[in-house]
Amino acid sequence: MKKIKYILIGMLFMSASSVMGQNLVDGLRYSDYRIQGTARSAAMGNAFGALGGDFTSASINPAGLGIYRSGEFVFTPSFGKTNVDATYMGQLTNDSKYNLSVPNIGYVATFGNNGDMGKSMVSFNVGFGYNRMNDFNVRKMVEATGATSSMLDQFVLNADGKSYSNLDPYYEKLASYNGSTGANLIYFQDGDPNKIYAHDMQKFPYSDTLTNFPHNQRKSFSQKGSIDEYLISMAANFNYKFYLGATIGFQNVNYEESTSLHESDPNNAGTQQDIPYFNNYSFDTYLHTTGTGVNVKIGAIYKPTEELRLGVALHSPTFYRLHDNFDNSMYSSLTLDNGPQSFEAHSPIADYYYDLQTPMKAIFSAAYVFQKKAIVSLDYEYVDYSTIKLTNGGNNYDFFNENQDIKSAYKAVGNIHVGVEYRLTDGFSLRGGYESYPSPFNSYAFGSNQPNSGITNSTVSGGIGFRQGGFFFDAAYKHAMNDNYTEVYSGSDQAKFSATKDRLIMTFGFRF
Repeated sequence: MKKIKYILIGMLFMSASSVMGQNLVDGLRYSDYRIQGTARSAAMGNAFGALGGDFTSASINPAGLGIYRSGEFVFTPSFGKTNVDATYMGQLTNDSKYNLSVPNIGYVATFGNNGDMGKSMVSFNVGFGYNRMNDFNVRKMVEATGATSSMLDQFVLNADGKSYSNLDPYYEKLASYNGSTGANLIYFQDGDPNKIYAHDMQKFPYSDTLTNFPHNQRKSFSQKGSIDEYLISMAANFNYKFYLGATIGFQNVNYEESTSLHESDPNNAGTQQDIPYFNNYSFDTYLHTTGTGVNVKIGAIYKPTEELRLGVALHSPTFYRLHDNFDNSMYSSLTLDNGPQSFEAHSPIADYYYDLQTPMKAIFSAAYVFQKKAIVSLDYEYVDYSTIKLTNGGNNYDFFNENQDIKSAYKAVGNIHVGVEYRLTDGFSLRGGYESYPSPFNSYAFGSNQPNSGITNSTVSGGIGFRQGGFFFDAAYKHAMNDNYTEVYSGSDQAKFSATKDRLIMTFGFRF
């Protein structure tokens, strides 16, 4: 696949990729998990690596299933809103999106808890279900007036010296015109394939294009989809002191992204008094990625005392087989010598298969129970994002350049999860949590400082729990915060996106 490095720099977390190529942006998107499981786990910052006794632990430290002493079924619906404030060229815009989902369903069965499994093994538990590992639903927009650069500037540079047949059919070829198709925004002067101009419709040289005419810009981003982990988990309890567990996780990826960049004459009259001959254009992209992956998680929990629990877990890479379906379109409105005209162009619809290997993950955990009234839990996750690897592309493409970019751009981080719980009565509990996700970006890459290197994602949460007999109900509220910077297009000013994600999570559970 073609490497288009200029668009890679500055992409992070929520940023939509304008390039329909497989690159470091895709690698991070499917490797950077933000687990959504039960409401109890969410309220306590997902700090369940040593605590266990919750279905979410099957995706964190599967030894936690060994804590169960009875069977359980849980069902978790969630409702939330993502709000994004964007600052671009000094102008603030806002967009938001609501989302309703079911991020968790789980079933745990216990065997041998009556003591008939021997002197050492007290019980053996198995779990089936799924947890949501990431949610992509977001919508955002940037808008500015007085822009003096254009996405077409880069198109012109990329097209310079190339014949029409050699232009990129997903980018520069859409903006050109061959007499019957194309947006007619860049063209070959006097039939010379080595002389490319832009915007001026065969009237002005490239130096007299939108660069010299302040104009309006607007770009919208829409993403939706998720990564869900369907799992089979098992754990053993040895003398209520030592727990071992393993999970086989089957990931399902469904990601959909669309963007639309619109540049326009602020007067939109198409006369010599504003931008000559130019009214507006739109450049639209669409990407749909689906795929499956598999990983293995193993873990252990040890209780040196009745109050203290120590946990360790190791997650293998997730081995994905992914499929991209993508296309681009371009539309323009121009006022030529013979009057207003509209032009459009559509790229081919492309299909591409490739493999992705995510980083391994190590989790170290500790939890302390105070007289069965209060719990404090801490998880530390170590992940090296520079080990993300793309492989097995179409036509035996080896992704060598893209993997070198990944090594240059990303680094190892330590994610932190903290949770507390206080039991007011035997049936009612209060909970709180905090999560911190440092930036996976190196401070310097590709010959420049990376503005996203100092960014940290964080989440604060709280919740309640109610238990009566074999039924329990948990509720959690999570507030996630994230800032990131990205180019709207190559050569544009950096846009700052400040996102908040608020989510209400409820778990209905039955023990038997």
